[in-house]
Amino acid sequence: MVLDNLGSSLRGTMDKLRGKSRLDEDDVQEIVKEIQRSLLQADVEVDLVMDLSSNIEERALNEEPPGGTSARDHILKIVYEEMVEVVGDSTEIPLEPQTIMLAGLQGSGKTTTAAKIAWWFAKKGLRPAVIQTDTFRPGSYQQAKQMAENAEVQFYGDPDAEDPVKIARDGLEATEDADVRIVDTAGRHALETELIDEIEEIERTVDPDRNLLVLDAAIGQGAKEQAREFDDAIGIDGVTITKLDGTAKGGGALTAVNETDSSIAFLGTGETVQDIERFEPDGFISRLLGMGDLKQLSERVERAMQETGDEEDDWEPEDMLEGNFTLKDMQRQMDAMNKMGPLDQVMDMIPGMGGGMMDQLPDDAMDVTQDRMRNFEVIMDSMTDEELENPRSIGAQQVRRIARGSGTDEETVQELLQQHKMMDQTLNQFQGMGDGDMQRMMKKMQGGDGGGGMGGMGPFG
Repeated sequence: MVLDNLGSSLRGTMDKLRGKSRLDEDDVQEIVKEIQRSLLQADVEVDLVMDLSSNIEERALNEEPPGGTSARDHILKIVYEEMVEVVGDSTEIPLEPQTIMLAGLQGSGKTTTAAKIAWWFAKKGLRPAVIQTDTFRPGSYQQAKQMAENAEVQFYGDPDAEDPVKIARDGLEATEDADVRIVDTAGRHALETELIDEIEEIERTVDPDRNLLVLDAAIGQGAKEQAREFDDAIGIDGVTITKLDGTAKGGGALTAVNETDSSIAFLGTGETVQDIERFEPDGFISRLLGMGDLKQLSERVERAMQETGDEEDDWEPEDMLEGNFTLKDMQRQMDAMNKMGPLDQVMDMIPGMGGGMMDQLPDDAMDVTQDRMRNFEVIMDSMTDEELENPRSIGAQQVRRIARGSGTDEETVQELLQQHKMMDQTLNQFQGMGDGDMQRMMKKMQGGDGGGGMGGMGPFG
């Protein structure tokens, strides 16, 4: 995730403060130096880094921690508040009819972002349309059309036209019934006069309600000049950061926000049209510092369960607590988890599960877990309906057949059956529980029994 090294190094530094009731100057200096080092490595501009670290140092040395607050929690609160101040508020994106124009260099992810934003608006109940005006990049029309189809939104483009301004004008007429029009513009490999002139002319024709600058998270220090040029040409109302699912540093995006006096609107977190998040500064920084993001998590859970329910009309998740928990239920549960996105992103959103806990895992731990889940899915696809409904009836001969049919081994099939058995036993304990019993059970699952928490509750335990 963007600036993830900052979160990791800060958590390591703050762990040294455990047990302290007050901070001395050396503690503060160490934390400030760690913040400076991490932000500079992430390509955040020097002036921005110095302002942030200076504010943190001043507050840490001069503010008294509230009664009963540890030194670690106090400095964490200061860092959190100052980081939220740096990233600023989220760009205002009202859920009402509007036109949005995207700007950015070639390769920044504009075409994918246009479809993602359209998908986001569609999920909010509006009728969006994508207008593709890029006549410079070969294949841009085909890509934009395919992405719009994936997002199931209206699309306009003209693969034979050569004038992007005329395409924009015709596109507005063709999509006049849409609530939200998203205009995708051409990029170049660098900031060229031709690009600036073209986007200025499109902007005059389209007269958008807001202009969003699309930036690759890996842009680095080049973000400052790029942001200034586009801001001078058309005015930038917000920034969308793309490709946050990779190893990009992401600091350049903060520099761009600062340079244009704008804010962050959306985050692109993957390759599919569903991999987009509305930027929420509180949740973003909270996740960065290992404190979770329950709002974003609940939105993903709700979306995943809704999509799974739409595909499986006869399935209600609550039924798992009322009767037998079958492998079909487990299959649907795993499908819903897949719809929530990459497992490491989901873990980051769970308080106490991301952050420091993720730092202690091997780099490939999430990949191994995802692979295990995929193996389980393949195995279940090789079972009969009777076996999925009655997994306890599966004997040794059936295990051998399922292993051969799924291209796995008997040990992995047995692992799946054992995982199902553990989940079934756990769910049986929930049946008939009152609120007090449920709270005690949740506390036990979170580690109160000394067993490491959450064992057996998911297909990745």
